[in-house]
Amino acid sequence: MKKIFILTLLSFGCISLMAQEPEYDHVFFDNSLMSGSYYNSKADYASPSYIENIQKKLPVSEQEFFTAKNSLLLKYVSAPNGNWSAAVLYTDWRGKDFVKESTSLDFRMKITSKTNKEELPSIAIATEDEKQISSYLNLGKYITNISNNWCHVRIPLSDFQNIKYTHSKEIKNVLFKQSSQDGKEHTIYIDQIELSPAKIEKPNIAKAPSITANGYERHVDIAWNKVGLENIKYIKIYRASENGSYQPVGIQDPSRGRFADFTGDTDKIYNYKITCLDYDYNETPASNEVVAKTYTMTDEQLLTMLQEASFRYYWDGAEEHSGLALENIPGRKNMIASGASGFGILAIITAVERGFITREEAVERFKKIVAFLDKTETFHGGYSHFINGEDGKVIPFFGNKDNGADMVETSFLFQGLLTARQYFDKDSEDETHIRKMITKLWENIEWDWYKQTKDSKYLYWHWSPDQAWVINHRLIGWNETMITYLLAIASPTHGVSKDIYYTGWASQDQYAQDYRANWGQTRDGSMYSNGNTYQGVKLDVGVSTGGPLFFLHYSYLGFDPRGIKDKYVSKDYFDNFRNIALINHRYCIENPKGQQGYGADNWGLTASDGPWGYHAAEAALHQDDGTMAPTGALASFPYLPEESMAAFKNYYRNYGSFLWGEYGFRDAFNLNENWCASIYMGLNQAPVTVMIENYRTGLLWNLFMKDPDVKKMTDKVFIK
Repeated sequence: MKKIFILTLLSFGCISLMAQEPEYDHVFFDNSLMSGSYYNSKADYASPSYIENIQKKLPVSEQEFFTAKNSLLLKYVSAPNGNWSAAVLYTDWRGKDFVKESTSLDFRMKITSKTNKEELPSIAIATEDEKQISSYLNLGKYITNISNNWCHVRIPLSDFQNIKYTHSKEIKNVLFKQSSQDGKEHTIYIDQIELSPAKIEKPNIAKAPSITANGYERHVDIAWNKVGLENIKYIKIYRASENGSYQPVGIQDPSRGRFADFTGDTDKIYNYKITCLDYDYNETPASNEVVAKTYTMTDEQLLTMLQEASFRYYWDGAEEHSGLALENIPGRKNMIASGASGFGILAIITAVERGFITREEAVERFKKIVAFLDKTETFHGGYSHFINGEDGKVIPFFGNKDNGADMVETSFLFQGLLTARQYFDKDSEDETHIRKMITKLWENIEWDWYKQTKDSKYLYWHWSPDQAWVINHRLIGWNETMITYLLAIASPTHGVSKDIYYTGWASQDQYAQDYRANWGQTRDGSMYSNGNTYQGVKLDVGVSTGGPLFFLHYSYLGFDPRGIKDKYVSKDYFDNFRNIALINHRYCIENPKGQQGYGADNWGLTASDGPWGYHAAEAALHQDDGTMAPTGALASFPYLPEESMAAFKNYYRNYGSFLWGEYGFRDAFNLNENWCASIYMGLNQAPVTVMIENYRTGLLWNLFMKDPDVKKMTDKVFIK
């Protein structure tokens, strides 16, 4: 819900203030995560012409490819009095706003039919939504010889006439269309569609780095040292079955340092090696060869596997200067997300206890974290939503009004830090230093300032150093922000009265009622309490049917809802959250909109990336667009463990070929659209690791709740 409010309240825009932010290659297509149709494409025709399509999308071919594992198929008939067209759209995502300036359109093409140059399609480029389309060019002009091999097509961007743009990153479409009337069927495969810079640095590497491999139930993790691979385009992964020959199975961004090869088979032995590809797709000699075996895993082993994979986002994938979490991967590489960093801190603590890293490694990371946070720009002690990892300054990524403190993100950050203050309890110099630094940062936050006025009934979400309370967003439950009120009350230096829990978070004022009704699109729960029954489950507190499931996660990664009771819940908040999760589960089983895949083992509507951008899905018709985020069910393990385990096994065993990657599950998928997110999101990966640990041992709940300031707060606010 945070992102929804921000997008509504702010003039959204990605502010390009980070001169050192690494630039992305301008790639339209390298691989499709999903088989069948390619989501970021279009295809249409008028008979008697024809182009093969799947619901007006281009088919994905897994039989032919230039770089594994697939390519796009252009299978067409160009007939008199007909026409056909196709487009490949630029795959965009949050934070992919620094893109290299390019001078040519490049792709690889394989022609397997009897096709003359003049029978090839015409090609053009276009800006977003095809607002500007260049003149079409004869593709055959750019091919030297037609053969049944992959050929390199390079077209200077200057050859595309009648299109205006100030930077090549504005080019968002590559268009193909009928150019002849020969009436024959043609089959063309296209791969590695991209815009290329004029000059590319050559890599200084003689051989691919050494690798290790570890087998799990249905996938193998291959890892390498990513240092020194800065000018490498891709790592190319080769696999051989026990008695077979090596075949390419995928490519990977070298900076990830890891590739998850989902084989889909258990109890199999595989051999692996990798090579490096430069920007001309020249291949280095191969690495060492390693062997790994998949094997049948117990439920406990599967949970550990999932926790470790999701944790890696915050360890291997951390921002390099601070050791804190990125907003999403891939995305901006220097932009820290405060709230996701707090969640990641909890994941790191879990990782020590699970043996993924040593306590000494965690201590070194936390020394780096607290040193960075101590020099980071703050606003009356509050941290901004996004921080530049190079200099600690605020990044107003959601627009110029969001250029100061974000107190919800700050509270997510300190939910993690206060837990760490309890965890690092040794008398060593380093752990004592970590505790002291966290206490200093914690006691510096002026929570009472964020009431805006002395007699305010509410806390406020944001404050800007030059525009003050311009966003003017009062914090009102029910949503993900309870932890902000709890920490404000808990503060030993700048605390607020316990009464604000009822006047602000659980406010009964007309303003608060209208606020809840507005985002929930119903009066159910507008009084904070609800009392209605949904899918046969009574809901004490919650707007509509309870909202997106992240409402049950973000404020409760450290704060333990078990035994927490106020005058609005009949038992405790854990029971209330279990009911919200159960409503969500039953809604997905009923599946009133007939979404593909929903069911007892595919549930958990929550906020995530989606085919049309960020979206907060919930168990309500108006908020259900068919997008499912694995974190919804997987972070709900404490509430519905059997149902969560069923979803986990389904996602891994049945959808793992496109959904599982180097950091666990990708952010979301939509089977209606044959779409899967390209990203992992910082706010969604850690809750999986953390809430599974709370289900298994209660580790993070126990640590946070024993903090002295937290204990005093709970004694003040809640009914014993």
